[in-house]
Amino acid sequence: MNPPSTVESTVTRRHEDELWRRLSEQRDQHAREELVELYLPMARRMAGRYAGVVEPYDDLAQVASVGLLNAIDRYDVSRGTPFIGFAKPTIMGELKRYFRDTVWTIRVPRVLHDRMAAIESATEDLTEALSRPPSPKEIAAHLSMDLNDVLETLAAEENRRPLGLEAHIQGEDGEGPTTPEWIGTVDDGYELVEDRLTVETVLPSLDEREREVLRLRFVEDLPQSKIAARIGCSQMHVSRLLRGTLARLREQTEIDAAG
Repeated sequence: MNPPSTVESTVTRRHEDELWRRLSEQRDQHAREELVELYLPMARRMAGRYAGVVEPYDDLAQVASVGLLNAIDRYDVSRGTPFIGFAKPTIMGELKRYFRDTVWTIRVPRVLHDRMAAIESATEDLTEALSRPPSPKEIAAHLSMDLNDVLETLAAEENRRPLGLEAHIQGEDGEGPTTPEWIGTVDDGYELVEDRLTVETVLPSLDEREREVLRLRFVEDLPQSKIAARIGCSQMHVSRLLRGTLARLREQTEIDAAG
């Protein structure tokens, strides 16, 4: 595609100036919509620099669009400042707030946070100047910052969110289990602790069969099916017997505690 001619650029510039005049003097919403369409590609390009690394592109494009609208509404034509020079910091500020409020679930030291802001700004300026993302060495030179500080800050940016539960934990060999394999599981035995203490306290008040069922369940730790086979009844009957006996025991314990 051929670049626009001088005449085309002049016509475009005059049309843009007319849109700003209509918006400034008449609050013409049609002019506002045209300005949004005119500058929306710029906002989307800014969002695209961070897409896929920290957040999906569609979410960032929406945030950048909000920043563009804020810039258009706040822009003062009479000051003579080019709109792009005013809009870019506004859009970037909106993106940074989004990162801070939504993405940064891990808080970083203030000095590192300030470094991140400086590096983000330098990256934007250098990307525009070089027509490509800058290297860490170029960022360090631009900011007169130690290269190790730049690398540390970039690493912190990549690790500012905790891993998901399904993430793999890599060891020195590059491999490791998924998180659920090493965070452990609930031990069902803990559910028996309260019942064991209750049984030990009021066991003498039970009849022989009730004591035997409780002994098989809580001492020998047998499942209800094996208890049923031992005492010669159905598993459902064992379940009812356990529930009823434990309910009586808890009630008796509460009475004793209240007394």
